[in-house]
Amino acid sequence: MKVISIKQPWASLIINGYKEYEFRTWKTKYRGKILIHASQTIDKDIMPKFKAFNLEYPTGCIIGEVHITDCLKIDSLLAEKLKKENNIIYEDNYIDNYAFKLDKIIKYDNPIKVKGQLGIWNYNK
Repeated sequence: MKVISIKQPWASLIINGYKEYEFRTWKTKYRGKILIHASQTIDKDIMPKFKAFNLEYPTGCIIGEVHITDCLKIDSLLAEKLKKENNIIYEDNYIDNYAFKLDKIIKYDNPIKVKGQLGIWNYNK
């Protein structure tokens, strides 16, 4: 099964339906189901911004799954659209990066402890 590791709070924001896109500097041709791994790394500077969401932010585990349905190159028009749709999530300048469109979110009741990797990687249960 394909997996992508994402820092907290971003991984939990995806799995709880607040974040519809994952932003990367690289594109992917992969489409389909992918597991969301909450990496050991926490974006500590941004965490206070999401405290009011009252979410759990586990690390070092697979917390759910989504489907990647598209990979969009971010130009100024898409950047403006993303800012309007969800300003609290999209605040940096991601122009010339890529937005992975995420859909069909399933949050796992029991996270799976596993060490993550960079990029899209394989997990065998």
